[in-house]
Amino acid sequence: MAEDDDTQQNPFTRPGFIVGAVVVVALIVAGIVLTVLNLNRDDDAAPPAPDPSSSATSSAAPSPEPSGVAGGASVCGLEGVELSGNVTTAPAAEWAFVRTVAYPTSPEFGSADTGPEGYPMCFQHSPQGALFAAATALAVPADSALVQPWIDYALSEGAYREALLTEVGGNTDSSGVRLQLVGFRVLSYDGETARVDLAVRGSSEGTTITASTVYELIWEDGDWKINANVANPFDFATIPDTSGYIPWGA
Repeated sequence: MAEDDDTQQNPFTRPGFIVGAVVVVALIVAGIVLTVLNLNRDDDAAPPAPDPSSSATSSAAPSPEPSGVAGGASVCGLEGVELSGNVTTAPAAEWAFVRTVAYPTSPEFGSADTGPEGYPMCFQHSPQGALFAAATALAVPADSALVQPWIDYALSEGAYREALLTEVGGNTDSSGVRLQLVGFRVLSYDGETARVDLAVRGSSEGTTITASTVYELIWEDGDWKINANVANPFDFATIPDTSGYIPWGA
């Protein structure tokens, strides 16, 4: 292709960053996060078929446990369980960094542990815990060394898990790209699932955008995971401003 040289230089136009006929500045966010889950696959591609054996198992499985115990106790013994509610004010947090991307930490809400490779994990079973998990998921892909082990842990079981794992891109280089969490909204929370909308400001090569990044989460095996029961557990769109978001960030 005639533009190969530019592709190597410009983070907006690297092949792993192309999402379609969208404004190129939106690819700041896509470059770091969507590349990890490779959610830039063709919209008209057939969704992966669930594993027949897992489908059979699911159909024969007993009724789910009550929400109070579904997904198990905290994987690291973190206390506090809330099965309903929302987050209406910015939680207190200490801010850590993955490369140049800040993420919140809290002794109460998490992350309260790290995986063997050093990725943050273990969040409280509460709306605040889901919020901290989503904000952490925004930051971890900035370090290519953490991506593979983290995504293997952070993706839940589900019909789309294997497809998402096999589509994880190797190109997660965030050189020249800066992301900053600037606000949030907890769109829904029922103790078993959560939808968290993060407002993010991204910049690269003098161009800045503001974007909405929505995470679909599920409580599984004692922690908040990215919900692989849906085809696209992450979505983003550019937004004109952060009206309606609760300000939050380092």
